[in-house]
Amino acid sequence: MSSGVLIKELPDHERPREKLAARGAEALGNQELIAILLRTGTKGSSAIHVAQELLARFKTLENLARASLEELSEIRGMGRDKAIALKSAFTLARRMAHELRNESPLLDTPERIADLLREEVRLDSVERFHVILLNTRRRLIRVENLSHGTLDSLLVHPREVFRSAIAANASALVLAHNHPSGDPTPSDSDIKVTRDLIRAGQLLKIEVLDHIIIGRASQERSKDFVSLRELGYFYT
Repeated sequence: MSSGVLIKELPDHERPREKLAARGAEALGNQELIAILLRTGTKGSSAIHVAQELLARFKTLENLARASLEELSEIRGMGRDKAIALKSAFTLARRMAHELRNESPLLDTPERIADLLREEVRLDSVERFHVILLNTRRRLIRVENLSHGTLDSLLVHPREVFRSAIAANASALVLAHNHPSGDPTPSDSDIKVTRDLIRAGQLLKIEVLDHIIIGRASQERSKDFVSLRELGYFYT
């Protein structure tokens, strides 16, 4: 598809909207989906061309979602209104991730915990500590966001963690936080806080099942998270 060709000049079967209607959204690439959101370009640029420029500049959808309105508006053919439209789309996706929590999913594996939180923490530039409260069947009660900043015993105190668990009548919980650097390897502080909370949970009869650290996948790491239980840091 030529970047200089307007969408209306394309054959019907190549136009993003018609293609989506005929074959479904999964048949479209990121460039075509972005072009649908933009509808048309400005300053003589087609929506397809603007979408190409956005992906060339920001490389990934994650980077694109992180971009400010000012950064988006720097792309030729964008303009403020189209930048706002893109921001709105990414915000809706993030809110959808919140809504999924209301379905009380089964959270009995590290992968399911990571899936629950991934979209929420993906764009965070600081660490956020979460406590996932579970019932006796390991289904979600709710997620508590307890702190921002580097994880240590001053920011994450057992009384704060277990106050929420007791109030929710939770039988178990999972700890989780993100590493904005992208490397999910646990720090010494991560390990110390985890062990302190395990001991507190044993006293209160509320089991700490795991501690999930979410980062980003890379060529060296196929997964974007680690489980401290799987790494052997849990003991009784």
